[in-house]
Amino acid sequence: MVMVERRAAVHAALGEPVRLAIVDRLGPGDASPGELADAVGLGSNLLAHHLKVLEQAGVIRRVRSEGDRRRSYVQLCLDDPVVWAAAQAGLTDRLPAGGAPRVVFVCTANSARSQLAAARWNAISQVPAASAGTHPAARVHPRAAATGRRHDLRVGRVKPVALEQVLRDGDLVIAVCDNVHEELQPGQGRLHWSIPDPVRVDTDEAFETAYADITRRVERLAATVTAPSAGPEPS
Repeated sequence: MVMVERRAAVHAALGEPVRLAIVDRLGPGDASPGELADAVGLGSNLLAHHLKVLEQAGVIRRVRSEGDRRRSYVQLCLDDPVVWAAAQAGLTDRLPAGGAPRVVFVCTANSARSQLAAARWNAISQVPAASAGTHPAARVHPRAAATGRRHDLRVGRVKPVALEQVLRDGDLVIAVCDNVHEELQPGQGRLHWSIPDPVRVDTDEAFETAYADITRRVERLAATVTAPSAGPEPS
């Protein structure tokens, strides 16, 4: 009965078109209240009401940006299986039509989160993934490499590299860092995952927590992103 009641609470919160549109927008990635307002065409007061309903139902949470501390981001509670299931239907709305030739994960130093995300993605998807940084470090963080080894991933073999050296036309770009999302030019169609930087804490637990968040998101998105279909064979 507990699960039935939980499902009922989530579906009650989503039984309104605007709130359902907000969840669809948050399916592939996180967004600031301003980005959500633009996406669903609401003023800040009305948006705040809908976000409060979703938050009270345990559908969304708010997190403070690690970059600009004046900013916050809204994200789905994907660690809740009921929210995960409810958000599946609208997942493809913000993904490239026709598939993506490659996924590129980006963080500031390209030494931890983006490396782990690309390694996890490549372990489960036929769509290739790469990683890059806006200000790449000299090496992959040792704890990131160790986290990868604990999960049978090859992390640390690829040296951190600058985004401009990696990016190609058609790439699906995912910023796994608030600083990167706020640094890059808006309106480029990328996704944003607000994942706390484990390097700041520098403990195995922090890296495992980041990896768990990355894994949930990668597994959900990788099940939906496909490679572009080949064109018709020439006659």
